[in-house]
Amino acid sequence: MLQRLIYLDNAATTFPKPASVLNRMVEIYLQMGVSPGRGSYDMAVEAEEMVTNTRQKLAHFFGAPDPDRVIFTNNATDALNLLLQGMLKPGDHVVSTRLEHNSVLRPLNHLHMKGIIEYDLVPFDANGFVDPCDILRSIRTNTKLVIMCHASNVLGTIQPVQEVGRLCSERGVPLFIDAAQTAGLIPINMKSWFLAGVAFTGHKSMLGPTGIGGLILNQEVEIEPTHFGGTGVDSKSLVHTPSFPHRLEAGTLNLLGIIGISESLAFLLHEGIEAIHRREMDLLHRLHDGFSHFKTINIYGPKNLSDHVGLITVNVEGMSPEDVGSILDADFGIAVREGLHCAPLVHESLGTSPKGGVRFSLGPFTTEEDIDATLAAMATIARTKDCC
Repeated sequence: MLQRLIYLDNAATTFPKPASVLNRMVEIYLQMGVSPGRGSYDMAVEAEEMVTNTRQKLAHFFGAPDPDRVIFTNNATDALNLLLQGMLKPGDHVVSTRLEHNSVLRPLNHLHMKGIIEYDLVPFDANGFVDPCDILRSIRTNTKLVIMCHASNVLGTIQPVQEVGRLCSERGVPLFIDAAQTAGLIPINMKSWFLAGVAFTGHKSMLGPTGIGGLILNQEVEIEPTHFGGTGVDSKSLVHTPSFPHRLEAGTLNLLGIIGISESLAFLLHEGIEAIHRREMDLLHRLHDGFSHFKTINIYGPKNLSDHVGLITVNVEGMSPEDVGSILDADFGIAVREGLHCAPLVHESLGTSPKGGVRFSLGPFTTEEDIDATLAAMATIARTKDCC
């Protein structure tokens, strides 16, 4: 009988969450689980203070200048849709990359199919990195923004966004990053990196719950609301509140999720995100080195893991990713993610489309024993294939 699930799908959602975070979420919510900013009674005021304090913590965490420009959303996809649909106008041009998740590709394609925008996607090299100069060369006179992932959710490569930010700043074009794979794992500083905005989610390396994320903007970004409703501010007017953050937040906020983000930040700062990342990378090297000994396992991405997050995508020759994932789950109790990983253009460029690959993604609670058990399971699968 299997002892426990070996969970290696942290790039989708980290699991388990720190027990201290979950316990404090419930404890605080039991004390003030009311609508923040919707009443003058003490509990509502305390809830609003919790929201305000969390905005301040996030602004500091991401090196953002203004806590009022910390916008709470459902997740990174929600934040990216808010950004792209709120900023782009007819005739605008966007530069992005072929590394992107569908959370960027689909909004861009939607706006393109509507005849509103044009966009170009910069390729990545054999090691999984985008050349900043390629992005610079793609900028036109009508380029409204550049948007790119901070790290690929398929290859794990950390992109040179600081250099891209510098080049974009020199051209007067704002750079926004999708930090779904890096927020809470890699230090991000909006000011020193010349970033106009960051989209993040709470349920990955931030170690928070699902259903909460955010969009953090600098003061120069002009963005229109995409949905309208109650904000608790200036309720007599039928015009949606123009001031930030209420401008981009309609309806009652996810207070439980915001509490979760606040508590997860405390956990991350106590543990140290650099220490968490370093430990994950030590384990990734162990996994990568083990995979490299099997001739039937194809590893995608660079051999040098110096600019990387803790994930790796592979295929076993002659086997579909779905079959490998099913065997790992059913026979070995190992949870991985197989398929296209919502990043179809990456797999198209790798030649792994339409079936994709098998992704192993590590988290702060992954152990050496988990890695060794995974290598043993993949050795069995690889040997079985070798013998066929």
